[in-house]
Amino acid sequence: MSDNNEAKFDLNFHTFRLLQQEPFFAALSRRIHKQSTNAIPTAGVCINPVTSQFEMVYNPEFFKKLTDVEKLGVLKHEFYHIIFEHVTGRLPPEGMNMQWNVATDLAINSHLMGELPDGGCIPSKVGTPFEGYPVGLSAEAYYDMVKNDEQFKQDPEQGEDGEGEGGEGGQGEGEPSEGQGQGKGKSSLKDYNMDDHGGWGEASEEAKAMAKERLKDAVEKAAKEASAKGWGSVSANTRKQIMDMITAKVDWRKVLRYFIKQSQRADKRSTVRRINKRFPYIHAGKKVRRQAKIAISIDQSGSVSDQMLAAFFAELNGLASYATFTVIPFDTEVDENLVYEWKKGQKRTWERVKCGGTCFDAPTLYVNKQGFDGHIILTDMEAPKPKPSKCQRIWFTDQRGKQNPYFTTNERVIAIDIKGDY
Repeated sequence: MSDNNEAKFDLNFHTFRLLQQEPFFAALSRRIHKQSTNAIPTAGVCINPVTSQFEMVYNPEFFKKLTDVEKLGVLKHEFYHIIFEHVTGRLPPEGMNMQWNVATDLAINSHLMGELPDGGCIPSKVGTPFEGYPVGLSAEAYYDMVKNDEQFKQDPEQGEDGEGEGGEGGQGEGEPSEGQGQGKGKSSLKDYNMDDHGGWGEASEEAKAMAKERLKDAVEKAAKEASAKGWGSVSANTRKQIMDMITAKVDWRKVLRYFIKQSQRADKRSTVRRINKRFPYIHAGKKVRRQAKIAISIDQSGSVSDQMLAAFFAELNGLASYATFTVIPFDTEVDENLVYEWKKGQKRTWERVKCGGTCFDAPTLYVNKQGFDGHIILTDMEAPKPKPSKCQRIWFTDQRGKQNPYFTTNERVIAIDIKGDY
């Protein structure tokens, strides 16, 4: 019976207890889906290709053997991969490789000394190939060190002799073999790669942009909670990096492009007959049945600048090469005589056809009634919160509208950077 109970180890059940003293990580953890699987030996983070959401996958057999300190250390390790953008944007020019895997772990583990299970990439740890590596460098700095390290030059995965005498297969389950210290030429990088980095760099650029925007929102909310409750073990330097990330600009064009592409395929259903290639038997495959209807509501109030309209329409002209939209000009109401279909392949110039106030209920009710699958609203956010949308809805505005909206929403709000664009 005890074996059956152990087999039911659920990380979600333990997370609250483990993160009680870590307000920032606790707040971030609530916004990251966790999925158990035996397909990987330890744990890892990735972008779900269907939802463009970050998620953490973990092997329950690995986790249930760890102490509470080690469980917490691995959780923070995976969250740091996301925070430091190792999943979304910081791949080296050569692309994903074992040296980069190790370099990112070295950078993260500098923040987690004494908190991780044996066998990982720990800078300065005696008896490992990283004994002479300083603590606290960036992933890029460690990457250069690993690439130029004579221990790994001839075969970065197996060491100079190609035999891989580096312990019991890595994955955080064993110490390196005796005599495998710095400069011995017997080291295997795979033996020190504690977590799973499979799938990094595989997501499309649009999916990465969307995931990054969602992450930014999650980190921003977690940082606000931490500011009120305390940051826990997060260092002052790391806090600065996190705050810099929150204020960093997101490529709104990529987010818009991805939303439209995603909406085009919005009418899909899960099916066990179609195997998910990235996570077989974890996520169901998807079967698409038809193309979706996309609505674009344009706020016509005078407070929406001509520059924002011009920038937005210019991007839509490019997107119209593969999609058809329904454009809905609105102020306090929707005049159906002004609604038009922007057909695939057409080019259009922006225009202002109304000039009243703003009511977001007007386009929302119109879109709900017509049965659209995706709704994009271009606005300055200066009106009361609208009724719920029956389809996925996203808001595009300027920096002022994003920072000082008239209402709060859990839906995505993307700032258009119009300075110097047109």
